[in-house]
Amino acid sequence: MHTKQEIENILDKTEEELSHEFKKYNKIRDFNQEKVLDAFVKNKIGMEHFSYVSGYGHDDIGRDAIDNVFADIFKAESAIVRNHFASGTHALACVLFGILRPGDELISVAGRPYDTMEEVIGLRGDEKASLKSFGVTYDEIPLVNNLDIDFDKLEKRINQKTSMVLIQRSRGYSTRKSLNIETIEKIVNIVKSKNQNCVCFVDNCYGEFVEDKEPLEVGADIMAGSLIKNPGGSIVECGGYVAGKKDLVELTASRLTAPGIGRKGGSMLNQSRLILQGVFMAPSVVMEAVKGAVLASKLLSDLGFITTPDAHTKRTDIIQAIEFGRPEPLMAFCKALQHASPVESYLTPVPDEVPGYDDKVQQ
Repeated sequence: MHTKQEIENILDKTEEELSHEFKKYNKIRDFNQEKVLDAFVKNKIGMEHFSYVSGYGHDDIGRDAIDNVFADIFKAESAIVRNHFASGTHALACVLFGILRPGDELISVAGRPYDTMEEVIGLRGDEKASLKSFGVTYDEIPLVNNLDIDFDKLEKRINQKTSMVLIQRSRGYSTRKSLNIETIEKIVNIVKSKNQNCVCFVDNCYGEFVEDKEPLEVGADIMAGSLIKNPGGSIVECGGYVAGKKDLVELTASRLTAPGIGRKGGSMLNQSRLILQGVFMAPSVVMEAVKGAVLASKLLSDLGFITTPDAHTKRTDIIQAIEFGRPEPLMAFCKALQHASPVESYLTPVPDEVPGYDDKVQQ
């Protein structure tokens, strides 16, 4: 056990040792902040875009402006940004169900995808509600040593029958490596060399604004993520986004709403200002999260825990893994975080079930 002063001294020492790392991330923050500012200026964002609109939303100019801002930020032909997406998984599912058709083949190139995607694909849960029930076949390319992309198998596995590859950028809750932009570019190049018409779809959750490029800039066709995570700047209350080639985004929009309506319907209610404010704040908020993860990695590693990635590994998402080895220290860690929180510090978190996950989650 350490006294408060000893802990503060350890933190000060660790921060000083990481000062060079923090400077690198500050440069990325500033680059992305300028990119966001340019998108706001280009689209002439004004007070009129913050207005409350209800009903069908046919006249919601704020909604259309948000789509254009996101498209410009992510270098996309088109984007759909909506509070109507319940989560990042919902946005991903709309892409999959919107684009894929019976007989199409979907391949996950980074092993088994994120837990909540398993029921969407049909690997577990209610099969009748999944892609599998619609006749979409699925395969996945296992990782090398459960860590790295198997580029040799990828090149052999992709063929003219492959309709889409799913590229999950973040490790999520697994111990695999998160995929940096260079790795995503290499995957896309291999896939396109084998089948030019194969759709390269990136699950971009947790990755936005962490690097100075996004997946669409290195050849991906479409990507999706959650507004509750990075691009919401920690203040957006709900929603998700999809960005990419115009025809693919339109198919996704028709799945979210209905054919013939697509991106033209769905009022934003009173969320437009918050979404615009959130994405404007996002580069700074995301980089503070990254620096916090780097600090935690270094600090807990020095205390004897296994942490991945380590403090000096280039980041491509905001996820930091800490291996406690047993449930008890993990629960103690979560309780300590809760008790030091500004809201509901008096509560004690316990493991419980969460929709979409097969394992209990410590809340």
